[in-house]
Amino acid sequence: MSKPALNLRLDRLLANLGYGSRREVQGFVHAGLVTLDSKIIDDADQRIAVTPDLSQRMVVRGRPLDPPPGVALMLHKPLGVTCSHKEVGPLVYSLLPDRWRRRDPAISTVGRLDKETSGLLLLTDDGALLHRIISPKNHVPKRYRVTLERPLRGDETARFAAGTLLLEGDEKPLLPAEMEVVSPTQAIVTLHEGRYHQVRRMFAAVGNHVAALHRDRIGQLALPDDLAPGRYRILGEADLAAVLPAK
Repeated sequence: MSKPALNLRLDRLLANLGYGSRREVQGFVHAGLVTLDSKIIDDADQRIAVTPDLSQRMVVRGRPLDPPPGVALMLHKPLGVTCSHKEVGPLVYSLLPDRWRRRDPAISTVGRLDKETSGLLLLTDDGALLHRIISPKNHVPKRYRVTLERPLRGDETARFAAGTLLLEGDEKPLLPAEMEVVSPTQAIVTLHEGRYHQVRRMFAAVGNHVAALHRDRIGQLALPDDLAPGRYRILGEADLAAVLPAK
């Protein structure tokens, strides 16, 4: 069942989407620079139903409205970029339009990929959705393509699948994980939990070192071949249904 639409004052909606302060928004609304269904709205106090199709119906200063609250997107995270709001250096949020970084509620990453891991990263401003995806109760699988410094020795698949592997510093063994051998130094690993640097630590535990790591799938949602590093795409309901397990 879909959620009932929010009804927000126009100035609050646009301010929350980063278009400016309430006063700035009121100025360009009064100037006739906002239309809904091709009709000018010049009353900043007017309440707007925030529906999923609002970006197709509202134009702000000559451009379609940014995605309304409840947005979710996939981003192809490049190497060297950090999943943080505060750390020094390139951040994933710098890959989004500048105005999006002023949104309230803020857009946050759904979990993290470390600086030296590339691939599929989800972001959303929907806190409930974020927690459903990362909740340990849902066991959303995540698939990684791994390149190793040294050849596989042959027992890794069985050890990862056993559910008995205990990582250094942890008190609880890992859940069973699947591994498919691609070549002597390449593998595909699917996890059902999300511990800190888990794939790297798993291979360290069996005497190897991860040279490159790329996530290409979350649930049944795959990173598209045509989504270049640093680019993003808005997710629809079908995409989100592919991420979350059916109840």
